[in-house]
Amino acid sequence: MNFKSLLITTSCVIICCQNLVFAQSSDNPNSIKTQETLLQPPYLNTGDTIAIVAPSGVLNNRTKEINESKRLLQSWGLNVMIGNNVYKQANHFAGTDYERTLDFQNALDNPNIKAIWCARGGYGTVRILDQLDYTEYKKNPKWIIGYSDITAIHNQLNNLGSESIHAMMCTSLTDDLSETDETIKSFKATLFGIVPNYEIPSSEYNKIGEASAPLVGGNLTLLHTMLGSKTSLNVSGNILFIEEIGEYKYHIDRMLYSLKRAGYFDNCKGLIVGDMSNIRKNTTSWGSSIEELILDVLQEYDFPILFNFPAGHEQDNRALILGRTIKLSVDEESSSVIFHN
Repeated sequence: MNFKSLLITTSCVIICCQNLVFAQSSDNPNSIKTQETLLQPPYLNTGDTIAIVAPSGVLNNRTKEINESKRLLQSWGLNVMIGNNVYKQANHFAGTDYERTLDFQNALDNPNIKAIWCARGGYGTVRILDQLDYTEYKKNPKWIIGYSDITAIHNQLNNLGSESIHAMMCTSLTDDLSETDETIKSFKATLFGIVPNYEIPSSEYNKIGEASAPLVGGNLTLLHTMLGSKTSLNVSGNILFIEEIGEYKYHIDRMLYSLKRAGYFDNCKGLIVGDMSNIRKNTTSWGSSIEELILDVLQEYDFPILFNFPAGHEQDNRALILGRTIKLSVDEESSSVIFHN
């Protein structure tokens, strides 16, 4: 090859590489962003406005919880806007798909709203995911808060390249707020920019180790539901959090194997297992604990596993910043989850 041909070939390679880099960093709404490019919505300040919306299940007879949530936020110096369709009902849902989408979209688009708090979970969010437009959100990112069914939106936000908050919802409030004291404290602290750090007693089932990586995840059923779609979660290089309620053990085993076969754990850096609540009893006994079930599915992986983290469908539901890098330390006596600033 002569010098001129070599020069042409080299130039083509450089141009192709430049185009590849541009394509990977282009503003594709469904592309997976690197941790360095994740949007971090501004933390709240006194006088900011938070919207309460209901993208999932119906809120019949839940006026008390919504009003209590409004009073709680106002006691923190925040203004509250309640979606126009929050108390609507369309069969199982808090309004039609259109009505639920409209409330959520209005909150996304309004630059004066600094956070969106989901009133409850249940089921319904997956029905509106593909109708949401995040164009204005990208200009004015805001914290989106919830858990359970709201995992679908957390996944979507992570794939769009934004952090979000896995935390209590309006229906989490009880008559005696002292019962959810730690939950409320962690929720408020996270909203106002006090980055959460947690230390908990270690379970005998824990898999010892350390990892530092972004935290992703949520409800196991929703993670399983997203498989094969454009909102399927990318766990590679991340630490995964899971929680669940009301499932049979064999259902949990099946979902974990589905995730495993889809490559979820191939480059996973760690696993945090939250509450596994109200496990249903099958006529045929499973024969082992939930911890043993999970360890059996993941036996060939060497990443640390932390059990009994207080997040999920129990009254002690600590706030987690999804998309944020954490340091996970799993030791014999105590274990910690430390969020980076």
